[in-house]
Amino acid sequence: MNDASWGAPPRPGHWGATDAGPPPGTRWEDGLPAGPVHDMGDAAQTRPMPIVPGEGGYQDDDDDREQGAAHLGGPLFHDERDHRDTGEPAIRPHEPAPQAPKAKKSAGRDLRAAIGVGVGLGAVILASLFIYKPVFLGVVVIAVVVGLWELTSRLAERKGIRAPLVPLAIGGAAMTVAGYVSGAEGAWVAMAFTALAVLVWRMTETPDDYLKDVTAGIFAAFYVPFLATFVALMLAAQDGAWRVLTFLILTVVSDTGAYAVGWRFGKHKLAPRISPGKTREGLVGAVLFAMVAGALCMQFLIDGGVWWQGLLLGLAVAVSATLGDLGESMIKRDLGIKDMGALLPGHGGIMDRLDSLLPTAPVVWLLMVAFVGSG
Repeated sequence: MNDASWGAPPRPGHWGATDAGPPPGTRWEDGLPAGPVHDMGDAAQTRPMPIVPGEGGYQDDDDDREQGAAHLGGPLFHDERDHRDTGEPAIRPHEPAPQAPKAKKSAGRDLRAAIGVGVGLGAVILASLFIYKPVFLGVVVIAVVVGLWELTSRLAERKGIRAPLVPLAIGGAAMTVAGYVSGAEGAWVAMAFTALAVLVWRMTETPDDYLKDVTAGIFAAFYVPFLATFVALMLAAQDGAWRVLTFLILTVVSDTGAYAVGWRFGKHKLAPRISPGKTREGLVGAVLFAMVAGALCMQFLIDGGVWWQGLLLGLAVAVSATLGDLGESMIKRDLGIKDMGALLPGHGGIMDRLDSLLPTAPVVWLLMVAFVGSG
């Protein structure tokens, strides 16, 4: 027997062509059968009829609605005496289903862990930056190597892409140090040798997917260590510590402004197909926060800097940081993951913190050189 053989439930006062009335022992109350009805026919029910929520209570499927079936809350027949015995209210026909309480708006991550980890990282960065520059350079190298490990691991797990980590890690570290010691020329030379090392290293394995693997490897070399060399270039200036501090402050303030304003006032999605959580209001918050912070930093932290330069710098940082965040979100969507790693509680992985910093580094370095020189 299929669902269609049930047809529509009988209307009150109508029990088939004979009008014989309800079976003995059955009473009506408010138009509903009050107890279970047995022996409705010789046919046995083979499976329960589908009952799905709809407007005005629970409703059956479309076929039953088209036939004018009654829409009952809960099972087709039930005994109200059970409700009186248990103290539970009986469900009436067309009675709206109870609404679940609205969930309180959440920030979407563990704020305590995020703040704790952020404060700890900030302390390490500031201490190394102003005590001894090479120590901070070592922190950058460690971040680059861990970021490469996270990226290549996710590529292998989700896409089967085997970008060689060893030449990437060695070349990435060399690239960052070369940028600090020899400037942009040294960074470009190290980038070229890293790409060559990726090509050669991958030759030791089977030729299957060779082009895909080396392409991903060269992309990883550019995306993580090469962009990070611009931090080393800023650090190499005489006032390099203050330039790097300005770069970090503006990026963090931009991210914080977007997060705070978007969480509180965000209604219009910025790029729903890439990152549904980002809003246009959040972007406005990022721009305003970064411009104010830029004006203050250029006026008080950078030798020869003036406030209006900081406004332009803050605007550029807000745009580049947002694009960098969207870029990594695009990669993670393609990989089908939420975070690149889990090393930083409340933040995800190292790459989840570098996503806005990496593309912002060349922007800040270039504008600093344009505004106050290379130092």
